[in-house]
Amino acid sequence: MGIIENAIHCQSTTGVRKLSLIAFSGDFDRLTAAFTLATGAAAVGYEVNMFFTFWGLDAIKRKQGRSFTGRGFLSRVFGFMMGGLGTAPASRFNFMGLGPKIFRYMMRRNNVATLEELLDAVKALGIHLYACEMAMHILGLEKGDFIHEVEDVLGVATFLKLSQGGQTLFV
Repeated sequence: MGIIENAIHCQSTTGVRKLSLIAFSGDFDRLTAAFTLATGAAAVGYEVNMFFTFWGLDAIKRKQGRSFTGRGFLSRVFGFMMGGLGTAPASRFNFMGLGPKIFRYMMRRNNVATLEELLDAVKALGIHLYACEMAMHILGLEKGDFIHEVEDVLGVATFLKLSQGGQTLFV
């Protein structure tokens, strides 16, 4: 059985279909894929959990734009590099930031939700958002640095327990 078929048939012991996504990249296209999978699954009745770690934390950053977020010098430098959804680079063909602008244009032109609209849909659909405790500790971030929809800060073991009985994907 392939990944898609397995995800479709995957049910927890309570009978709830569950999809857990681990967003470890802050790239425009990867975040778009993660949010598209999450909203699509939630729209057809899945319980969806999203776990953001390292560069993926950029997607749920409260303060958008480049700012010196974090505690300590190196953390603040990394915080500056993480500019939020509006500055998320494309994983390929970034063209010094032009790539994501071209993608956004093509998405609007084809009536496809943009990355920012997908995040709004994630919020509206009640998808569970979690931040990685270890990555936050390394990057000098606190829960208050993220959007209020982030339900909790979790360690890996807790997220794995929460994900138990469903399909888990890395995006």
